Amino acid sequence: MTASAVHIWRLLKWGRVLARHGALRGIERDPNTPPPVRRLARIARFGARVPTVPTYAAAFQDIGPAAIKFGQALATRPDLVGPEAARELQLLQDSLPPEPFDKIKLSIEQALEGPIEQFFTSIDPVAVGAASIAQVHRAVTTDGRHVAIKVLRPNIEEDFAKALDTYEWAAAQVENMGGGAARLRPRLVVAHFRQWTMRELDLRREAASASELREGMIAESGFFVPEIDWSRSARRVMTMEWIDGIKLTDRDALVAAGHDLKALAATLVRAFLRQAVVDGFFHADLHQGNLFALPDGRLAAIDFGIMGRVDRQARLWLAEILYGLITGDYRRVAEIHFEAQYVPPHHSIEEFATALRAVGEPIRGLPVKDISVGQMLDGLFTITRDFDMPTQPHLLLLQKTMVMEEGVATDLDPDINMWETSEPFLREWLRSELGPETRLADQLVRDFRTLRKIPDLIRRIDHYYPPPGATPPAPPLPDVLVVRPRSFGRGLFTIIVSAAAGAVATYFLN
Repeated sequence: MTASAVHIWRLLKWGRVLARHGALRGIERDPNTPPPVRRLARIARFGARVPTVPTYAAAFQDIGPAAIKFGQALATRPDLVGPEAARELQLLQDSLPPEPFDKIKLSIEQALEGPIEQFFTSIDPVAVGAASIAQVHRAVTTDGRHVAIKVLRPNIEEDFAKALDTYEWAAAQVENMGGGAARLRPRLVVAHFRQWTMRELDLRREAASASELREGMIAESGFFVPEIDWSRSARRVMTMEWIDGIKLTDRDALVAAGHDLKALAATLVRAFLRQAVVDGFFHADLHQGNLFALPDGRLAAIDFGIMGRVDRQARLWLAEILYGLITGDYRRVAEIHFEAQYVPPHHSIEEFATALRAVGEPIRGLPVKDISVGQMLDGLFTITRDFDMPTQPHLLLLQKTMVMEEGVATDLDPDINMWETSEPFLREWLRSELGPETRLADQLVRDFRTLRKIPDLIRRIDHYYPPPGATPPAPPLPDVLVVRPRSFGRGLFTIIVSAAAGAVATYFLN
């Protein structure tokens, strides 16, 4: 187990970088920041030249690969980092200089357990892309196929393990301080970030996600997912079909090649809806750099490290919420939030409905094409603090992806009518999921499952209420409340301040 002093030292080093970019100002000003954290932030920026305008993205870029990924995760949490920082972090570029090819070649051979000539006749030593976790090289297989090889950077697992260890330690300290910070559940934020990174650090998981998405997109002929070469993939190497296309970032090239930008935008919307609404498994990183226009007019996606899942019940709730906001049925939207336990029961449904009205009324009466799904959801989540709503990470990831997808689609076609494009999928899905036939089928399934529990229920009754003369079961042990000494927080703060002061002194003396 890493010592607390090590965690504090790492936090001070990172804090120093954040301070030089002005990125600690938001932490110090946020009323939800616990006083010990605010004081530690002031110590970290002591003597630093703080710019007038914070540059959050550049700060995380300077800290390193794990911070880049963590910054991308925080970009989905405006309730945690503030809207200004969240917008800035959305600009965070996941790119670093590539590793030398001799190291990459060695990594490939170790991962595939054989000489590189056994699998590839040629590999371009110049990387076509280099991100914080991995880099990509073009190659030709021994059977003549053109492929892309994604390879993890050397020692990246160790770097992330150290950073995650400190993130978890810091989140636990902050959450234990209580107050507004506890409602934001920082430990859960870090736990979900660990899930994201563990998926990205095991390229077999990314390959499996690509394979699953490819199967789900068979019904959407205009959206293409490249095929995985499983015989040339392992935990640290993934090989997939090469894509000859134009990135959506290059609008001029798209126009010069004769692509129908309106059709590409419509394809993107339909594909995302099929993923998120119909299948509940969606590509959660749909920015222009991960999307290509193929010569035949299809849209292709790459980079399946971050994927999202939304279960059926959550999709039903989300559909009803969106429909209720559009139609003005704020009472029903409020009821859904309480049914889903998104809002603690001590709040008033009526008051929550009024808060929702403040989100919904500005879009009432507007043309359908002028209604922004992303802005609507953003407004919905801004009221979470007033109603003590615990964060729902799966919905926040969906929100972030919807905003991203909407931005890409409108860049391609500024006049796109998002709702008219979405309507066929939404109408069919709502009919199938909320119609009387589905409700009846769901009720029959629930009743059948209840009937299956009856034999076990009878056995439990016999166990807890034995016949006369039988030995009764032991009584249940009572719950015991464990009380933590109130001095713990003050003691921890003393340790942090002492170590911080020593670290700062060491920094300036050196």
